Amino acid sequence: MKKLRIIVSGRVQGVGFRYSTYALALEIGDIYGRVWNNDDGTVEILAQSDDSAKMAKFIQEIRKGPSRLAKVTYVDVTMTCFDDFTDFRMAN
Repeated sequence: MKKLRIIVSGRVQGVGFRYSTYALALEIGDIYGRVWNNDDGTVEILAQSDDSAKMAKFIQEIRKGPSRLAKVTYVDVTMTCFDDFTDFRMAN
């Protein structure tokens, strides 16, 4: 199972980015995790999937900005470890 920590910078708060990320995970399917706003203006995502192609599509769409009002300037993706999720939710 691939588990990733994704930090997204740019105009990503107050533009529906978290909800759009949540909807994207549901649309792609088999993506589980959490998404939340950080105090520094970034959005953080913990995402996991057994399907590498679906995870690659998820990251690709995050880079584009799943919300039409978002303007993504930088995405940092790192492999990490966390307890397994059984759904995808917006945290905070």
